[in-house]
Amino acid sequence: MPTNTHHTPHLKVCGMADADSLRAVAALQPDFLGFIFYPKSKRYVGERLPAAAVRALPVAIRKVGVFVDDDAATVLARVREFDLQLAQLHGHETPETCAAVRTGGVPVVKAFAVGEGFDFAQLQPYVGCVEYFLFDTAGPQPGGNGTAFDWTLLQDYNLPVPYFLAGGIGPEHAATLRNLRLPGLFALDLNSRFETAPGTKDAGRLEAFFQELKAE
Repeated sequence: MPTNTHHTPHLKVCGMADADSLRAVAALQPDFLGFIFYPKSKRYVGERLPAAAVRALPVAIRKVGVFVDDDAATVLARVREFDLQLAQLHGHETPETCAAVRTGGVPVVKAFAVGEGFDFAQLQPYVGCVEYFLFDTAGPQPGGNGTAFDWTLLQDYNLPVPYFLAGGIGPEHAATLRNLRLPGLFALDLNSRFETAPGTKDAGRLEAFFQELKAE
């Protein structure tokens, strides 16, 4: 069961879709970099980012592919093409789909949109089928809505699955997040609030956030 033992959360920068920006952000050595394989997303990798640029990233950075309602075979094909280390499933994927991706040798992050009245009981069937959850803000898009939800909704989280915290995290949240004590919190997921354009990140703003987050 997750505990309240405090540590600086791992850092994931998601929605990378520009080669120059990718190199600059990779130089900051985040723990994870995320790439979106959802054609309706403004950050869709598509033809913007060749697989070779992703494959060439330092091995210390774990590469995450973000998928929405794809079948396991499609996810695993992209994992091989881009040399991804995790698959983040951001749609209505069932525990069975998560388990099928996992059986293919890829750890799974299952995303859920959280808002007032969120029923945490719906997570239980996924325990044992995923390595991580990701909690994002409920909104019109599957992700990347750019707003934060009420993090106190996670104060009583008691499942044995660590999670990524996503949804509208921006530079102004660094001090709050540095002192945040939430059971099960594993990593922070950063995206739209650090962009100059969809898929292009401001490495300077990210570096300042990283430093403030880790400050004593």
